[in-house]
Amino acid sequence: MRALFARHALLPEGWRRDVLVEWDIHGDLTHIVPDSPPPLNVARADYVLPGMVNLHSHAFQRALGGLTERAGDGPDSFWTWRDLMYRFAASITPEQIEAIAAQLFAECLRHGYTSVCEFHYLQRAPDGQPYARVAETAERVAAAAQASGMGLTLLPVLYSHAGFGEQPLKPAQGRFRTGVDDVLGIVEALAPLRNGQLEVGAAPHSLRAASIDQVRALAAALPKERPLHIHIAEQQAEVEQCLAHAGRRPVEYLMDGMALDARWCLVHATHLNDGEVQALARSGAIAGLCPTTEANLGDGVFPLEPFLAAGGAFGVGSDSHVSQSPVEELRWLEYGQRLVHQRRNVAVTQKQRDVGEFLWQAALQGGAKAAGRRVGALEEGRRADLLVLDGAHPNLDGVLDADVLGRFLFCGNDNLVRDVLCGGRWVVQGGRHMAQDAIAQRYRQAVKQLREGSQ
Repeated sequence: MRALFARHALLPEGWRRDVLVEWDIHGDLTHIVPDSPPPLNVARADYVLPGMVNLHSHAFQRALGGLTERAGDGPDSFWTWRDLMYRFAASITPEQIEAIAAQLFAECLRHGYTSVCEFHYLQRAPDGQPYARVAETAERVAAAAQASGMGLTLLPVLYSHAGFGEQPLKPAQGRFRTGVDDVLGIVEALAPLRNGQLEVGAAPHSLRAASIDQVRALAAALPKERPLHIHIAEQQAEVEQCLAHAGRRPVEYLMDGMALDARWCLVHATHLNDGEVQALARSGAIAGLCPTTEANLGDGVFPLEPFLAAGGAFGVGSDSHVSQSPVEELRWLEYGQRLVHQRRNVAVTQKQRDVGEFLWQAALQGGAKAAGRRVGALEEGRRADLLVLDGAHPNLDGVLDADVLGRFLFCGNDNLVRDVLCGGRWVVQGGRHMAQDAIAQRYRQAVKQLREGSQ
């Protein structure tokens, strides 16, 4: 039966009680009815939330997690980590990409993500030559999403240069090489896969890797409703390089070159001046924040408080996947602000004073726009993506509605997600993914091959 009765459900207007949730065979929500009498023969749940959107992912990097935590001879930074990542990416096969992505997606589902935006730049073979199927590796990521049940937005990446001023690519970047026509060809090849569970947009990698003219051309050629993502202002060195090249900071340079709107997601945007904060908020573009990766790489802390005060929209992503939990991303988003400002409860607005509820609802709204999919709320016409929390866990036993998200996000490290419905399909039940063992076995084999190949 395609229905669930929730004693407590988080709807767009806040917590409601006795909510009947129904969905159709296509995986779309058809009825959301608060204050309903408990129906017969319908499964019941204590606490139900919309599934979170992971708006920034490099799936293959999941296999690299924890392997770069050894200091080199000099100071380590994003740039030394990037060299290690390039070496890891040099030999990975399409089959391994699929196995690693499936493992990642299964883990993300178990922790509460029901959508992922895959910023996909491993397009070519290890020798830098194109595959016979131009969308070979992207299709592998799509297959992994289908096998795991994850909702997906595929973002083929435009990657033409090694640095500002159209510097030629380095040998280690040969697998990433694409021009505007290449990306549009991949987008076209992926068109038959588009459905309620999968959307296709595009992503200029960065202003280092794509010229402003290329970014403008790609944005103009992509269908207007499709999402566009770009890395920007992640590192101070990038800001300095952009100033040297263009006399402007990265966000200034991008916004001077073209108009941004809500289909854009600016990933990281860590280092902004006051004018950029205001302009980004006014544009309607989403700030794509990845706190665990930004902390792991030593990027810095996004200026969240003035951005929210200016009406800015944001979402969260797990990026390099040192974590697969939206709880950890949102917790560290708030904790980073507390460390910077040396006070508590920063991520609030005048209308919403509860940090947990504000973070979850705001990240849902921003993530849904970044994904370009009908997700992010328990609302008729959206995708049937929801989480059932473990109401029997001591952290949630008997709590008031107003305290549920505070407990979920800021109390302990147990995973409180019990069941997950994604696109109308139960993919996690009792904390286990439906294909957890088979997916893990393929992942172990892929990692073993990669390890043996590097020796």
